[in-house]
Amino acid sequence: MSQLKRTPLYENHVKAGAKIVDFAGFAMPVQYTGIIEEHNTVRNQAGLFDVSHMGEIEIKGKDAGKFIQKLITNNLEKIEPEKVLYSPVCYEDGGTVDDLLVYCHNWEHFWLVVNASNTEKDLDWFNKHLKDEQVTIENISDNIALLALQGPRAQEILQLLTTFDLNEIRPFRFKSIDIAGVDCLVSRTGYTGEDGFEIYLASDKACFIWETLLEKGKGYGLAPIGLGARDTLRFEAGLPLYGHELSPEITPLEAGLGFFVDLKSEHDFIGRKALEEQRAQGIPRKKVGLEMLERGIPREGYPVQKDGKEIGYITSGSPSPTLGKHLGMALIQSSEAEIGNEVEVIIRNRAVKAQIIKTPFYKKEDK
Repeated sequence: MSQLKRTPLYENHVKAGAKIVDFAGFAMPVQYTGIIEEHNTVRNQAGLFDVSHMGEIEIKGKDAGKFIQKLITNNLEKIEPEKVLYSPVCYEDGGTVDDLLVYCHNWEHFWLVVNASNTEKDLDWFNKHLKDEQVTIENISDNIALLALQGPRAQEILQLLTTFDLNEIRPFRFKSIDIAGVDCLVSRTGYTGEDGFEIYLASDKACFIWETLLEKGKGYGLAPIGLGARDTLRFEAGLPLYGHELSPEITPLEAGLGFFVDLKSEHDFIGRKALEEQRAQGIPRKKVGLEMLERGIPREGYPVQKDGKEIGYITSGSPSPTLGKHLGMALIQSSEAEIGNEVEVIIRNRAVKAQIIKTPFYKKEDK
């Protein structure tokens, strides 16, 4: 794996006995003790993730807000300093370039946090659409480490390392605060369906904060968590993964992300016309949740059929550690996307019964 990029925490993962895999060109821990055990740790106590492979792109200048507004489908007017906005970014035909988080420092200074596999592609896309706006676009990913502390005990644990009252950081807000003597940007965001925080800090401080958190959090059940459990956690919470529920061939409307596509205001953005047309004509496909009624695990790419006719395919699927069921998300014809509708997933050339159910599969209020 010598050709793969490494995060500042690579040696920590190796020492902890993590199984390392290639993820988006990075050598990343997929698991430490086991995906199910790690998944349950996050649902019941707290887990610490290294997500330093994620991309951070800084956009600064007089026209920064105006420039971002034309790139994203969500409305940037909802944002204010120390607020975070989720949004897809679309091609002219409505397909998805990426989905990202916009961090507003002020109207002339933003961070865009993008998927690791898309960082260079996004950078090229942004630069391609830079016309006469007065902005600078810089990839600052190599300078920044990102840790995610997630789970019901996350706040208790992080509060041990700071005098700042973490109750002041509401969901999708952030503050620049001192964590164990290190300047960090801390947001109440995450990708697990649990409460928690994402901690941005200088790369050379990552090992110290990682080790300090794990040491202080030991008595609270905190453990390091790999990307395997990160995927099962986000899947149960019904959160999209780029390349699965979103792609150049899948629009945000098909992916069920219409709430993040602003077609009400006058805000113009790349792909708006195509998405308006898709909505007007009727969205042809829809993302749905599936529960298997017969034995079988619905895996990505498996066909979904109704009455012997193919109507779509599985975008993500897994046994659910929290719910004890085999579940899937699928992109199928909208005409068949009724809750309760019975369909079949083709698993190893065998038609296995499933039922369409609501997503997300899991909400933390369900506990």
